[in-house]
Amino acid sequence: MTQIGIPYFFMRGGSSRGPYFNRADLPSDLDKLAEVLIAVVGSGHPLNIDGIGGGNAVTTKVAMLSKSNDDWADIDYFFAQVSVEDKTVDYKPTCGNILSGVGSAAIEMGLVRPKADFAEIKILAINTGARILAKVQTPNGKITYDGNAKIDGVPGTAAPVELNFMDVAGSSTGAFLPTGNLLDQFYDTEVTCMDVAMPVVIARAADFGLTGSESSIELDKNRNFFHRMEKIRLAAGTAMGMGDCSNSVTPKFGLIAPHPDRGNIISRYFMPWNTHPSMAVTGAQCISSCALTPGTVADGMMSIPNGNSVTVTLKHPMGQMDVIVNYNISDGVFEHQSAGIRRTCRKLAQGLVFIPTQIWES
Repeated sequence: MTQIGIPYFFMRGGSSRGPYFNRADLPSDLDKLAEVLIAVVGSGHPLNIDGIGGGNAVTTKVAMLSKSNDDWADIDYFFAQVSVEDKTVDYKPTCGNILSGVGSAAIEMGLVRPKADFAEIKILAINTGARILAKVQTPNGKITYDGNAKIDGVPGTAAPVELNFMDVAGSSTGAFLPTGNLLDQFYDTEVTCMDVAMPVVIARAADFGLTGSESSIELDKNRNFFHRMEKIRLAAGTAMGMGDCSNSVTPKFGLIAPHPDRGNIISRYFMPWNTHPSMAVTGAQCISSCALTPGTVADGMMSIPNGNSVTVTLKHPMGQMDVIVNYNISDGVFEHQSAGIRRTCRKLAQGLVFIPTQIWES
């Protein structure tokens, strides 16, 4: 078997990891690109044994970077979610955890050249059109991964990466509330369909007979829940104008429940066919916005402080995630402005990843 090597950086971004490529090193045709990424990850086997995936949806993600021609952005970030076993690639969503490594990867690739002790990198998420300002540590003009920032779901500490998401309300569907309603009902279950950074169908855990504090392992074993959830998700996806979502990871699904500390909210997030081990950055923004919006399934679950900048603490299976939401409420209508979040990343490897030449050339 002859093989071809593709330059890549292998990075952990937030609580996900995967290969980061220069877009110029990959096929431009999306169908051919999908074949290449399936081979890179090793999709088609539960352990991704013939690729560099990790047998879980959070470890079969791919970032592709290029210099941007956009008037605002420095870097275009194109994301692909590769399935673990089904040999499929979804270009619809974006990923905020993988985004945590985009600024650092852009510097590693020479696409951005820092000139101070920190670099502010303007990133355009190609999949959704979202704009993100990333701030990474670059002492003496060089990227560093050393630091004292800790995020739940990742061992140890690293340099902080600050992300500020702008104009993400309706970024995928064109509307903050894609169905036009604060509440919808599908199969006798009340949900809120919301699009902030990621379109998510959000339901009360209690309506599924759950507390919301179940572990990801417990939830993954509850196939009755997943069967019911998938029916609701697909019906909601159609109502959100997203068409047939049976082969798409969007919309995602979230469960919420009240927390004894009324400043927090319990949340579980689904990718959607298994439970996220912690919490997605994009999904966290949507669930946080839902928690702050009067009249949604989250109404009354948490105490909302005064002001237009609020930190929402989401309790997830591995700890918590804090999301700073900037918003206005005018005549009872929630208007999302931006969301800030702090993550970390780390370069794990770099070099060439090899795939069979026939896949590249066929």
